Amino acid sequence: MPGMDVDSIRVLGRLHRCDVRYQALVAETLAKFDLTTPAFDVLASLRRSGPSYRRTAGELAQVGLITTGGLTQRIDRLEKAGLVRRAKDEHDRRVVYIELTEAGRDLIDRVVEEHFRTQDRMLGALRQSERRELARLLSRLEVSLDVFDHLREDDAATA
Repeated sequence: MPGMDVDSIRVLGRLHRCDVRYQALVAETLAKFDLTTPAFDVLASLRRSGPSYRRTAGELAQVGLITTGGLTQRIDRLEKAGLVRRAKDEHDRRVVYIELTEAGRDLIDRVVEEHFRTQDRMLGALRQSERRELARLLSRLEVSLDVFDHLREDDAATA
């Protein structure tokens, strides 16, 4: 469009195309292990939780990329596959933990190893210094998006 600054679409368009390609490559890697991205997110979050390898469903939703929508069905599928189990809290029977089984830990460890190798190959054309610079710039973009969200919320509140 004549007279319009196209820098934003140039940046965000590329970012979007990269994300679409990245998500497809991740899905392809996870499919080798018969996992979906949402299932991987649950298993990885549990693995990161430390030696107990457990969290409540609410904690799973809070700590990562996991939304509460469909979480119960996701956990049901992982439990049926023998990768997680539900365990009631010893002191408060209302609290139910989702915890990795040994099979779940073994699987997520293998998947993460392959996932990191794949990510490293994806960034193979970038030097270490370029990777660090890209990470720095993406962090700044995240902050910019957070500011934008807050401004929109403020605008909506005053409208």
